[in-house]
Amino acid sequence: MLKSLVIAAAALALGGLAQAAGPLSDPAIGDWMTPGGSAKVRIAACPANPSQLCGDIVWLKQGLDATGKPVRDHANPDPALRARPLVGAPFITGFTRQAPGRWGDGRIYDPDSGKTYRSKMHIDNDGTLKLEGCVLVFCQAQTWTRSAS
Repeated sequence: MLKSLVIAAAALALGGLAQAAGPLSDPAIGDWMTPGGSAKVRIAACPANPSQLCGDIVWLKQGLDATGKPVRDHANPDPALRARPLVGAPFITGFTRQAPGRWGDGRIYDPDSGKTYRSKMHIDNDGTLKLEGCVLVFCQAQTWTRSAS
């Protein structure tokens, strides 16, 4: 009997730890449109660390360049990454959950400048995703809307 209780308690504790470690049911997970509908970003658990959120560009309004080829990451500071297509590229990384729908300590990549900024995000009362990126004390915010698919 005592052995069964210990096993049940251990299973509950491990289940609670697994749930706390991963953002599997967080409202920030899903597809989001950037302002003006220029890009769609898919937010999900980071492959390398499922307790964090990451997001990849999955669609671009202007996804092809003047020659009809996929837009590349030309401004990337790493020359080895400048030839990669922007669709499929990481856009947000390493967000740590602070509360349901509220994430901090992340990074957001700006493919136009090739710079990466410290960032935080949260789900607003109206269901939009608010992101704020900062350099030193200067911050800029964006509002993303959930994409239908």
